Amino acid sequence: MTSLIPVLDCHNDLPFALREKAGYDVQRLNQVREELHTDLVRMRRGGVGAQFWSAWVPSSIPQEDAVVATLQQIDAIHRLTAAFPETLQPARTADDVESALATGRIASLIGLEGGQSIADSLAVLRQMFHLGARSMTLTHNDDLAWATAATGAAEAQAEADGTAGSPGARSTCGLTGEGLAVVAEMNRLGMLVDLSHTNERTQLDALGASTVPTLFTHSSVQSVNPHPRNVTDRVLERIAATDSVLGLTFVPAFVSSDVRQWILDRSQARIDLGIDDPNRSNSLTRPYSMPAAPRPGQSCEDARAHNTAHHAGFDYGDTDAEVPPAAAARLADWEVAHPEPRATLDGVVAHLEAAREAVGITRIALGGDYDGAATLPAGLEDVSRYQDLLHALADRGWSRGDLEALAFRNVLRVMRAAEDGADEPAEAAPQV
Repeated sequence: MTSLIPVLDCHNDLPFALREKAGYDVQRLNQVREELHTDLVRMRRGGVGAQFWSAWVPSSIPQEDAVVATLQQIDAIHRLTAAFPETLQPARTADDVESALATGRIASLIGLEGGQSIADSLAVLRQMFHLGARSMTLTHNDDLAWATAATGAAEAQAEADGTAGSPGARSTCGLTGEGLAVVAEMNRLGMLVDLSHTNERTQLDALGASTVPTLFTHSSVQSVNPHPRNVTDRVLERIAATDSVLGLTFVPAFVSSDVRQWILDRSQARIDLGIDDPNRSNSLTRPYSMPAAPRPGQSCEDARAHNTAHHAGFDYGDTDAEVPPAAAARLADWEVAHPEPRATLDGVVAHLEAAREAVGITRIALGGDYDGAATLPAGLEDVSRYQDLLHALADRGWSRGDLEALAFRNVLRVMRAAEDGADEPAEAAPQV
């Protein structure tokens, strides 16, 4: 590999990190921001040429509130793109992405992460599309009335009932008639159907119903690590059959079986120490509370200060309840005796090679999930490290053509397929 290969990353949670840590202040991102995984300096170092920014809000909040918060997320992405026109170019189509790559700017794309953002309304979905959203994950961590999550109540109940099957693949609940209508409307609009976070039944239903290839923006492979958020062998077969694309992610619990087991063990330790309810199932997902956005007349700094004072950091398996000091001390002792394992770049390579073997080089991509996980694997600590991953794959015999397919060409293909399948011509982004 003699030169940078541009990366079209499918999933980055910087917008929510800016809400929590900066009160939506988008300035100074042209400097290294050590409190974040992402800034424009390190994106350039990593060769990021296009980014799907995640307009994500928690699936645990009321859906009407989720719509408002999603609009705030989209607004932050628009303001971020407008603040750095020399570096970022708004993008809504594959042609927009190629235009940005040709001019040396980073294509700035928007993806919704979870159907809670549309509050059971196709009208809201259409308006999100008109605001620039070009993909939507059907669920986040919680079930919806019309789609089932890999980590939601239906799968938890199926596991508790002893139903046979892989993690995230036990429940027979998938897409309802309403869910199929959502997929059909996304196809009509030309909006990518993102199946990360959904359970196997929802994935198979959507793969069967969609008239164009789908995209998994940030998932990995269950045969390497049996996390419910990873993709089963049966779904891999359908990805290949439908010419869809699997975006492999860097989230440590998805990458490393040791990290996944440590999270489960820590959740059990909290129960054993009397911190959590023994009837509460062990959790592999992070509970989220909602940081504040600036109110009218309030500055970004005021909102940031409020969140610093009132918004506790996220942690795997923790509840919102205050932990008694004695129990907290015993938990700290447990963590000293059981240090958290570290996922590695080599672990990500293992998932990439397993996915390539299962679905082929033309059906895999990258979705790092930077600023959406507390830590990242050793060797992939921030967005500057993408080329290190590509170099590691080149050392294992991947050709430049293979790496370009992985890094950007495969996602451009599914974007074009979605645009070509839409009822109306693709709507390019307004240029700045």
